[in-house]
Amino acid sequence: MFVDRISRRAYVELVPLGGFVRSVARLCLVLLLVSSLLNIPAFAATEKPLGLVVQAQEAQLDDAKLAVGTSIYRGDTLVTEAGGGLRVKLGGSQLYLLAESAATLEQNTTAIHAVVARGTVGFSSNGTDSIELQIPQGILRAANGQPAYGQVTILSAQEVVISAYRGGLVLDNDGELHTIPAGKNYRVTMEFDQADQQTSPASTGGDNPIVQPQNRHRRRRLAFYLIFTGAMAGITYAIWDHLSESPSTPQ
Repeated sequence: MFVDRISRRAYVELVPLGGFVRSVARLCLVLLLVSSLLNIPAFAATEKPLGLVVQAQEAQLDDAKLAVGTSIYRGDTLVTEAGGGLRVKLGGSQLYLLAESAATLEQNTTAIHAVVARGTVGFSSNGTDSIELQIPQGILRAANGQPAYGQVTILSAQEVVISAYRGGLVLDNDGELHTIPAGKNYRVTMEFDQADQQTSPASTGGDNPIVQPQNRHRRRRLAFYLIFTGAMAGITYAIWDHLSESPSTPQ
């Protein structure tokens, strides 16, 4: 009887203690959740910008008007309207868009990557801070890690014009490298080769197996045509030279 009273008393004393422990656990959980929510903006703020807008005219970033001094981040889509132009400083290199152009910036382990959607997009590379242009025909970059100025103009889904103004360029077509020498302009067209269709038998339980095709691999085939743009090349280079001026230096 005495032991039974002690057991009941211990149980009664433990009930409040258990409630206290549960309350503390709930409080810790709430504090943890609040702390994680407060840290979300901090994590977002630690993302390092890829570059900075140094010249902008009739240009937009994800449907918002761009201004000089705007920071550019990975995943941003840059767009210029009719009569517009844009220049972005990316470390020691630069990216520019002429009128009615669009490109989205990405970054891999070796270079800043500009996916060109339309129009005319160019770059200047200092040879250290690598920059690449992705076009339907492949990846365009400076040759041999040397300083270079170059641009592409999208004519259609199958055709572009590549211009190497200073320094050589390399077009990487899935490991197939094509060099664009300095001072040259090429019209590059693209078509796909259909790889030989491979077949494999598929048993149906009968004497004669049904032959089914395996997955096909399509490979880009490029054709290069040297073009002489004459005055047009001079005009385009003059635009690039203008865009390359320091914003603080008057003409």
